[in-house]
Amino acid sequence: MIADLIRENRSCRRFDQDYAVTPETLKELVDLARLSASAANLQPLKYILCSTPDKNALIFSCLGWAAYLKDWPGPKQGERPAGYIIILGDTEKANPYIGHDCGIAGQSILLGAREKGLAGCMFGAINHQKLGDILNINNKLKILLVIAIGKPKEKVVIETVGPDNNIRYWRDNQGVHHVPKRDLSDIIVDSI
Repeated sequence: MIADLIRENRSCRRFDQDYAVTPETLKELVDLARLSASAANLQPLKYILCSTPDKNALIFSCLGWAAYLKDWPGPKQGERPAGYIIILGDTEKANPYIGHDCGIAGQSILLGAREKGLAGCMFGAINHQKLGDILNINNKLKILLVIAIGKPKEKVVIETVGPDNNIRYWRDNQGVHHVPKRDLSDIIVDSI
């Protein structure tokens, strides 16, 4: 069910790096994005797929991992993603709603990954210049988002935001990743 996929779809930051994510799997995930809604049906998104260890290491070096976990520089060797999907915006087809398209596509990819027993993490904290140079990205394509994909190697739990209203995710002593979410009654303004 879609509700189960959404509940299970948490940002995963530690993976079983030895579990291969095939190019075919990445293509299947991008196909879900392709079939998703697009503002004015302009379809301005393009994708770069990567599942090779050498290129993955280069992409990894361009990403900012878990800003709230100040003492954690990112997953160690053996816990890094086995694949990446880079979402690009074609500036020749761009429109003011390209960010909406990117979000919809990203969520479609992550839900598809969960359905396959995989997990992912969306990155907006990207060294755009370095990644563009590494991947030799055409100037007409703008890097919008990077999605790391792999077999999850961590447990992520949802909690209710406490009375202190702190929404920062955190890890406990057992390495469980806790993600506070606001209560439904706190986000519905009115029910007419």
